[in-house]
Amino acid sequence: MFPYLHLHLGSFSRDIPTFGLMLWVAAVTAGLVMERNFRRFKIDADAVGMVAITVIAGIIGAKLWHVVDTPSEFRQEGWRVLWDTGGFAWFGGLLFGITTLIVQGLRAKVGALRTLDLAAPAAAIGYGIGRIGCFLSGDGCYGLPTNLPWGMAFPHGIEPIYVPVHPTPLYEMAGGILIGLWLWVRGGKSRPVGGILGEYLILTGTARFLVEFLRRNPKVLWGLSNAQLASAGCVVAGAVLLVWISLRHHAAEEQPALAVQKPA
Repeated sequence: MFPYLHLHLGSFSRDIPTFGLMLWVAAVTAGLVMERNFRRFKIDADAVGMVAITVIAGIIGAKLWHVVDTPSEFRQEGWRVLWDTGGFAWFGGLLFGITTLIVQGLRAKVGALRTLDLAAPAAAIGYGIGRIGCFLSGDGCYGLPTNLPWGMAFPHGIEPIYVPVHPTPLYEMAGGILIGLWLWVRGGKSRPVGGILGEYLILTGTARFLVEFLRRNPKVLWGLSNAQLASAGCVVAGAVLLVWISLRHHAAEEQPALAVQKPA
């Protein structure tokens, strides 16, 4: 593993955390994907700027949620835990990111749901690329011990582990990129506003729910981890959104028919 990348340019010499480096790559990639999506639908708004602000909000949310999720760590390390390069909770980043996008979408007069639809492929792909940083740094986002051929030890990680475990960051990377590509293809066709967001919530929630069975996170309720409970909430929210969209679309189709049938 490579928790740090040594950069040496003339008199400049510094160790750069690979997690931070991949987070930057993920943010740039997400910005380009969202900007391309805006151009695809001829929307005149600063997609890259929206992604930059959303990434900052997502990082803050992920760190705060992690502190709330693991109070014992905060009691042991104090406020220093807020500046640690490890410890980011997926659901906190998602919640803060969505809220920030809604505000920006309304201000840009694109619309809340429309903005989230356009951002969904970028969010999924960016998340997948960001997970490469977790893998390279060995920050503790490991899975359970395994005898499978692709099991890996992380002896030089930020949190070393010396037995083969599931490389869950790689699973999440593959899932995120596949979900992003699926949403990109689906988003290119005519769909009701909010439909892509609903699919994103269901797919990403399901992916995280399943991978948690292979991770080491503690179980808190019904044999599920905090992340699984949050993921289940995402799936339910996505399903409710799709049902609401379907009912609204059906009602809109019936309205002209009723107007035609109405006697003069």
